[in-house]
Amino acid sequence: MRIALGCDHRGLKLKQAIMELLDKLIHDYQDFGCYDNESVDYPDIARSVAEAVMSVRFDHGILICSSGIGMNIAANKVKGIRAALCCDTFSAQRARQHNDANVLCLGEDVIEQDLALDMVKVYLAATFEGGRHLQRLEKIRALETDSLDNR
Repeated sequence: MRIALGCDHRGLKLKQAIMELLDKLIHDYQDFGCYDNESVDYPDIARSVAEAVMSVRFDHGILICSSGIGMNIAANKVKGIRAALCCDTFSAQRARQHNDANVLCLGEDVIEQDLALDMVKVYLAATFEGGRHLQRLEKIRALETDSLDNR
């Protein structure tokens, strides 16, 4: 599995822990930044990761900022991205199973590191269930198109 990974300056420590986990789980990843504690604009990182996922070079994305909220909002502006802001393993699993999420968003200041790492494991292990959820996913895709048509 190939993972596009990114954070702003407030998610750097958690991103580094996730990279260590991905190495242990033998998942390939690319780090889209940031790389130090200098202030950066999270929408730039979110866009890079989201576009990488949509290019199908990557199976999933993981984005981290202080709360996860900004990254989640920004990533979801990219057509085709279904970013899920999760705070527990249940929501991380359901994001994949029911919503076919392709980007996991986490808040470094909101959840403890061990829980975040468990969430990443659960998220990556889960698969989309399809079935009745597929119809709902199609309605989400239609929302993207309808919004563009109504401009």
